[in-house]
Amino acid sequence: MKTSNSYTLRPIYLDRIKPHIGKNLIKVLVGQRRVGKSTLLLQVMDIIRKQDSSGNIIYINKELFEHDSLRNYKDLMKSVHDQTKKESKNYLFIDEIQDIENFEKAIRSLQAKGEHDIYITGSNAFLLSGELATYLSGRYVEFKIFGLTYNEFLTFHPLPDSQETFLKYLRYGGLPYLINIPLTEELVYDYLRNIYAAILFKDIVARHNIRNVSLLENLVNYVADNVGNLLSAKSISDFLKSQKVKVTPNVILSYLSFLEQAFFILKVNREELRGKKIFEIGQKYYLEDLGLRHALLGYRTADIGKILENIVYLHLVIAGYQVRVGKLQNKEIDFVCTRGDEKIYVQVAYLITDEATRKREFDNLELVYDNYPKFVVSFDENASGNIAGIKHVQLREFVKQLI
Repeated sequence: MKTSNSYTLRPIYLDRIKPHIGKNLIKVLVGQRRVGKSTLLLQVMDIIRKQDSSGNIIYINKELFEHDSLRNYKDLMKSVHDQTKKESKNYLFIDEIQDIENFEKAIRSLQAKGEHDIYITGSNAFLLSGELATYLSGRYVEFKIFGLTYNEFLTFHPLPDSQETFLKYLRYGGLPYLINIPLTEELVYDYLRNIYAAILFKDIVARHNIRNVSLLENLVNYVADNVGNLLSAKSISDFLKSQKVKVTPNVILSYLSFLEQAFFILKVNREELRGKKIFEIGQKYYLEDLGLRHALLGYRTADIGKILENIVYLHLVIAGYQVRVGKLQNKEIDFVCTRGDEKIYVQVAYLITDEATRKREFDNLELVYDNYPKFVVSFDENASGNIAGIKHVQLREFVKQLI
């Protein structure tokens, strides 16, 4: 079996998974297609081989032809039983488990017996969070896998840390397979459009029996074009109606949830900072991979503000923060981030070239009367300093740290 020795390690995720190796908890790796979940499984296998040379590793990958016959939970149980060794510790790895019908019945039975250390991956949030939460409450731990961070992008390709390299990261995104493709728009975007088609048709259209594919594609383009803007089902419905596309807000809500479940978009709710109220109407959406956005819409320099905001948001969630949009009176804080007892506030700007821009970005944060760290992150090469306790940080430096 191929091992991860052929690949670059991803310590962000391996360090989170390692403490759970050997524990009677199902390790669930979820994320968008092609973010590297399969490779991480191989890397975990290598760690186990070093820790337990006599361990028996059972590997089932539903994307491989030899495992195509595993259609349902009974097939899965039989395959695992046939490969289990009584005299060894058994480690079970199942890649893209959502393609096995009623998989949760097999996983629940195997976990209850306690004979296998279980690791599974999937590309659908509802399957793994919804059904496993119901059937396996308290018996699994979930790891959300994303595309490459900027630091990983530097390591994977490899490229020097520079503004030019960072612009390539913004333009092409962070899917790991791009290391096998020359970084040109034609080649990269052709590949990314194929990934988009797989997400759209396999993870959304086929799974949810969607008939109006044209509507779904229009919705994707609209959300991608409005990254970082406040949206509601009604506002989207009204816009589509203006384009002669009739659709109800309820249908929009369903389609948005399908895009979230396939890890194509990420929803961020708003929070009233003084009243701690979470707003039910009006959210922001960001894409899990900016390269996919540009493959659909083209890379547009006029969108640089949206692109930078998306990159900072991804960096914060990969770092483990729960992120919301902050509302304070009639002002908005781009990101209010909590991680355990930690809390930070982040405002994102393209360039702070005049006093009006500086005032807009810093004044919002000055209204937040607590002692948690506050950052204005901008693309300015010479961004630095501290104004009224608010740190001004160059964006490329900010995303090089898992703060």
